[in-house]
Parts: sequence; structure tokens; C-alpha cells
Amino acid sequence: MRISIVHNNNAKSLEANQKLTAGLAAGGFVMDEKRPDVVISIGGDGTLLSAFHRYADQLNSVRFIGVHTGHLGFYTDWRDFEIDELVEALKNDSGESVSYPLLDVLADYEDGTTSHYLALNEATLKRPNGTMRADVYIKENFFESFRGDGLCVCTPTGSTGYSKSNGGAVMHPRLDALQVTEIASINNRVFRTLAAPMILAPDEWMITRPEAFQDYLMTIDQFTITPQMVTEIRFRIADERIHFARYRHMHFWDRVEDAFIGAKQ
Repeated sequence: MRISIVHNNNAKSLEANQKLTAGLAAGGFVMDEKRPDVVISIGGDGTLLSAFHRYADQLNSVRFIGVHTGHLGFYTDWRDFEIDELVEALKNDSGESVSYPLLDVLADYEDGTTSHYLALNEATLKRPNGTMRADVYIKENFFESFRGDGLCVCTPTGSTGYSKSNGGAVMHPRLDALQVTEIASINNRVFRTLAAPMILAPDEWMITRPEAFQDYLMTIDQFTITPQMVTEIRFRIADERIHFARYRHMHFWDRVEDAFIGAKQ
């Protein structure tokens, strides 16, 4: 088995990386940063997002494992004090995995060029220096004229992040669906939006056609992009999926309870 490790630089992660590297070497595993079978992320969800984007062109052949050294980890099944157990699980690996949907983002620009992105958590389009005005279509059907700070489109696994902060629902990761949440929408007698999160079915997609301004910001997970003059952005469920090597499973709603509610009274 070929393994690559991606880690952040905090003290716990560096210590865990050192121990894991030694355990993998003793176990006869091959370290391969270019074409790994398994990518192990050491840190938090941000580190795993970085690992995902680094290997986004190999999703059909790579499985991910998250080792948690921070305060919150929805994508991490292992703790930094469980390195020995993780190495043993890798030795007994039989290819088991669980997969989750990704977000496909296709942006068209005024000069006729396009950009294509994959997101694990969410993508947003914002206009930080003024009101964003955009027509919104579901599939090819006009739905509404949006006025506000921006729009957020998330995957089920990303629904516990920025989307939730904007009033979105928490979605179970087994759902093949996308969620659209508004960011500070304007609703009055002149402008009217749905003003509620929308969950799109697997065969649906959302298109936004913003008015022509130069100061849009687009985010893809933790990356911020200053695009050219945007004419249209299409959001849909990607053909690709992310695969996690799953040797044990913590129930999703237990993760949610642990992250947002804490110990039972």
C-alpha cells in the first residue's frame, strides 16, 4: 500500500506525523506523495480540505483518512493518541470505504473562457463592496432575482460549516443533494427572494447569472478567488466522489451532537 501524509505545523500534528511515519516504515508501507493509495491528513478539517484539493485529480483511486489534533473534526475518525491503532487498521485493510458527494462548479466569463472547480464543503459567490444582484435558475427555469451579500452552495458534508452559519439545514452525508443558502438577502416591497434554504435533488442544478461588476469574490472551500467578469456559474452534484477509508464509524448525528451541543446535561 502506498501512503501519503498531509499535516499542518502545530506541535501535536508534527508529533503525530513523526510517530505515524515511523509506524508506517516499521509496517512495511511505501511512502508515495505522487500516486498514493491512501492519503492520511493530520490536523483538522482544514488540513483534510487541503489534502483533498491536492489529490482532486486522483479521486477514483485514492482513499482519505483523517487524524484529528485540533478542536473539531467532522472528517476525522482518529485521534493523535491512536496512531498505533491506525497503523494496525492499515495492516488489516481490505479496501473498505465510504463515499460522499462533491460540488461541481463551472464558471463562465465575459471573454468566453471557463473555470471548473470541485468543492468538498461549499462554494460561494459574494460582492463585498456592494449589493450582489443575480438571477437564479433551477435547472434552466428562472426562479428568482437575488439581492444581498451573496449565495452559498454546499454539499451534505459541508452543511455543518458556513451554510449552517447562514441558517442552512444540517444534511446527512448519505444524501446526494446540494443546499443553497442566502447570505444577508434583501427582502422588502421591491425585492423578494425565497429567504429560506433550498435543497436540490440529485438531477437538479442551480445557475446564477450575476449583473456585470468587477468586484466579485468566489470561494471554493477555503480558497478565495477573484474571478474575471462572471457571466454565469453552474452548481451541481459532481460526477466524482470523495472516498474515506473507514475502519470504524462514528454515527453522523453523534458527531453533530458532540460538535454543537456538547456533553449531555
